[in-house]
Amino acid sequence: MTLSISEPLKIGPYVLPNRLMLAPMAGVTDRPFRQLCRRLGAGWVVGEMVTADPSLWHTRKSQLRMDHRGEPDPRVVQIAGGDAEMLARAARLNADLGAQVIDINMGCPAKKVCNKAAGSALLRDEKLVGDILDAVVNAVDIPVTLKIRTGWCADSNNGVRIARLAEQAGIQSLAVHGRHREQRYTGWAEYDTIADIKSRLGIPVIANGDITSPEKAAEVLRYTQADAVMLGRAAQGNPWIFQQIQHFLEHGEHGAAPGLDERRHVLIDHLSALHGFYGATMGVRIARKHLGWYLNEDARFTPEQRRDLKQQFNGLASTETQVNWINDAMAPDAIKRLLAKGSYAA
Repeated sequence: MTLSISEPLKIGPYVLPNRLMLAPMAGVTDRPFRQLCRRLGAGWVVGEMVTADPSLWHTRKSQLRMDHRGEPDPRVVQIAGGDAEMLARAARLNADLGAQVIDINMGCPAKKVCNKAAGSALLRDEKLVGDILDAVVNAVDIPVTLKIRTGWCADSNNGVRIARLAEQAGIQSLAVHGRHREQRYTGWAEYDTIADIKSRLGIPVIANGDITSPEKAAEVLRYTQADAVMLGRAAQGNPWIFQQIQHFLEHGEHGAAPGLDERRHVLIDHLSALHGFYGATMGVRIARKHLGWYLNEDARFTPEQRRDLKQQFNGLASTETQVNWINDAMAPDAIKRLLAKGSYAA
C-alpha cells in the first residue's frame, strides 16, 4: 500500500510530524543547526557522525558532536566504524548517554572514513555488513537505523542486497543516497535503485541525494514511493527549505519566501546559538561558513558582491560586530550600507 503524505510515518516508537529529514553532515549538523532545522520544519534530524572508538571521545570535537542537551525527541546519534564489536559497544554507550535512536553510517564516501574500512567502504564486504547490523541491533533496546549508498561502484550496485540484510537484522528504517561511493558528490543521484529497494522492503525507506527544491522532493517521493526524503547540502544556507517543501506537498504550490526581517531574525538566532554552543572564539569562526552559505542563497547580490560580503564578514572577530553586520546585510538598503565605497569598515 502506498502511503499518502497525510498518514504519519513511524520509526520505532516515534511518530514523525512529516516526511522531511535532515541528513547528518560532519561540520554542519551540530546542535544549533539541528535545532534550527527542526524549528523550520524538519521532522527528523540526525547528529554529526561520531566515531565508534570510545578512546577518541575525549576530544573537544567528539564531545560537541555528542552534545544533545535541550533537543526534543528523538535524539538520533550516528556512529561510524568497521568493527562489529566496537560499533555495538559504541551504540550501548551512546544509549546510556541519552541517544534514543542509533544510526549506522555506511554512506560516507570521505577518504578518511573509507580508508579505515568504515562508511561506504563497508558496502564491499556484505558479510561484515551483516555482522555489524546484527551486533548493533542486538546491543541496544532502542531503534537502530542505517544510511547507505547504492553501492561501492557502478559495477557493484549492491544496495538491494544490503537493504535486505538490514531488514533481516531488524533495522527500523533505511536511508539511501542515490550515488555509489566512487561518485562521491559528483554527477547526479539516481533513484531507480531507491525505488527498487522500496518495492522490496517493509520498513521505511528514505530517499536522499540532489533533493534541492519542493518540486524535486515531490517528484522523488512520487517516483520512488519512498516514505520520506532526506536533505543535506540543500539545507545549508536555506533551512527554510523544509517548510517550503512541506507547504508544496500539502498545497501543490509555493509558499511565501522568507522576508528580510524573517531572515535577519533566523540568522541572528543561529549566530547566537553558535556562539553559545562553541564559545565566543570558536563560534565567531564557525559562523563564517554558515554566513557564506546564507549569502549563496541570497539573490539580491551578484556573485562578485557575495564574494566581497564574505570577505567583510570573515574579517569580523566579535559577536557584536557580526550581529551588527547581519542587521545591515538584511536591511533593504544592504548594498548601500555594505558595498558603497567607504560605507563599511570592519
